[in-house]
Amino acid sequence: MSAQRVAAVIGSPISHSRSPQIFARAFAEVGLQWDYVRFDVPAGRGAAAIESLRNLGLVGLSVTMPLKEEAAAAVDHLTSSAQALGAVNCVAWDEDTVVGHNTDGAGFVASLLHEGVSLDGSRIVVLGAGGAARAIVDALGLTNAAEIVVVNRTHESAILAAALAPSMARVDSVNTVIDADIVVNTTPLGMNGTPFAGHMPFDVSLLTNGTTVVDIVYNPIETPLLQAAALRGCRTIDGLGMLAHQAANQFRLWTGLEPPIDAMLDAARNS
Repeated sequence: MSAQRVAAVIGSPISHSRSPQIFARAFAEVGLQWDYVRFDVPAGRGAAAIESLRNLGLVGLSVTMPLKEEAAAAVDHLTSSAQALGAVNCVAWDEDTVVGHNTDGAGFVASLLHEGVSLDGSRIVVLGAGGAARAIVDALGLTNAAEIVVVNRTHESAILAAALAPSMARVDSVNTVIDADIVVNTTPLGMNGTPFAGHMPFDVSLLTNGTTVVDIVYNPIETPLLQAAALRGCRTIDGLGMLAHQAANQFRLWTGLEPPIDAMLDAARNS
């Protein structure tokens, strides 16, 4: 096979994805003549897209909504985190085997460490219990955090998310942010283009100025929550770090090379 190889991102809608710019920059930084393209693949076509990986010889796939569960059912093998989450955001080859990975949680943890945030002994509140929250709780359960508190409107979903880190996670109310070292918003509240664009997930007067507030939303980059938290004297971290670091993990899986993370972060912020 020639040096020219192709990876892709699949999902729907996909036109807003920053992944092509992030991976194009990464490939160029390390001298790989690889392309990265978007394919708009609607729900119900995830398995067919995985077959395209096999039939077309693609080097790998990034998988976004609404195909993460479909991809998990279509690959040959799941990593432990992908199996626990029932969702795949990255498909890579292991010799002749198509493997489903989930790099979201590890990408989140790596993004905090890159920013110099210590997780050791931290009390962390995770707002939400959807796919991103579950990946984050799963990854935080492998750190030296002291406690993870899951807060969600639907109690049953919160219990399922907390069960991914049974030794340190529990379910509680939003008032627990008062004592948190780190607060993570994984809900769509504050995201542009949603009915909740001007909303915040909790009363920010509960925050103290020693809290680090992370919002994994990155459209807008500075959400209403981050703006309000900064005014309270909190350290704030936007969602572009998680986006770049989960992509960096995918880059490593596909290429076997160390990802140029600073370049990928720059591409995420300026694309």
